Formats: sequence, C-alpha cells, structure tokens
Amino acid sequence: MPSQYKHLCIRCKKNYVLSSWSNKYPMCYDCQKTELNGTISNAKMKKMFDIPEEFYVNNSFLRDIKIKYLRFGNLSDKQIEAFKKTVANLLKEKKA
Repeated sequence: MPSQYKHLCIRCKKNYVLSSWSNKYPMCYDCQKTELNGTISNAKMKKMFDIPEEFYVNNSFLRDIKIKYLRFGNLSDKQIEAFKKTVANLLKEKKA
C-alpha cells in the first residue's frame, strides 16, 4: 500500500483528505456528495451500491466507482469485482 498523507481538498480547500501520489485531485466527501446523489434504475447495481454511508465518506475509491457508474451507466467486470472486494474488506475491518 502506498504511503498516504493529508492534502487539502482540491475543490473547497477547507477539508483535509488522505491522499497518495497516485491521486492527483483529492476531493473530500462534502464536495463529491452532489455527484453521488443520483438514481440507479438497475436493481442489481442498486443493491451493490447500498452500503453504509461511512464507507463512502472514508474511501475515495468507492466514491469514484459510484460516480463513474452514475456518469456512464455501466461498469466493467474488474471495477465491480474491485468494488465488492473493497467493501468486503471494510466490513471485515468494521467487525474486528
């Protein structure tokens, strides 16, 4: 796992976000909240994205995948697999 550091949100410049060298434009949850609010008509995808909000707050990867689905309307198999794997890891950490 790459080292992470705190960086100011690129949009609001108020909130700090954990970021790594690979994330060029780190944004906080508050700035991306409007992009995350969209209607999902596919029942399978609706079930997949129905996770606790704290996961979206703490993980920019999960926010990015949901925004991409809302924007483009579909995801690749690898994106879906990575999303499910990340959620499973977060659930495991939460229980421990």
